[in-house]
Amino acid sequence: MSRTASPTAQDFVPFATAALDFHRALNIPGGPLVTTRAELDALHAHLVALYGLLDAHTGRTGQLVAVEGDQLRTARTRIWQAAEHLHAAYHAAPRPDSGEIPAPEACQAGLPEGAPGLTICQRHQRTAHLVRRRTTPADLHAPFTGLVRR
Repeated sequence: MSRTASPTAQDFVPFATAALDFHRALNIPGGPLVTTRAELDALHAHLVALYGLLDAHTGRTGQLVAVEGDQLRTARTRIWQAAEHLHAAYHAAPRPDSGEIPAPEACQAGLPEGAPGLTICQRHQRTAHLVRRRTTPADLHAPFTGLVRR
């Protein structure tokens, strides 16, 4: 069983990385001092997609090389933690129309701002369901990543 993808498979990850670098170079230096809710939503979508990619690699690699699978599992958990923080930042950011900051309970109670603002909450809840099946609460709250400096 081969550990690598076929040589003809297109690798789009470098393009995604370049797009993020390009976005940062064009928009952040001259951009607003406060991150917009739209930017936070887009970053959250990116991290959730990255979580899905790492989840796929973790499942396949862990069956072949346990140590590498453990490292990927840890990376997947940390990406989810970053997505959690982005979701919280989204809810802490003021609404563009009123400047009002919605209560975090609105998302959990199903009383968000409606589409398209709700998409971050729907995406987050869908992924959280997957995270709960793949990760223990202890893993999610562990301050130590398991990595050892040499």
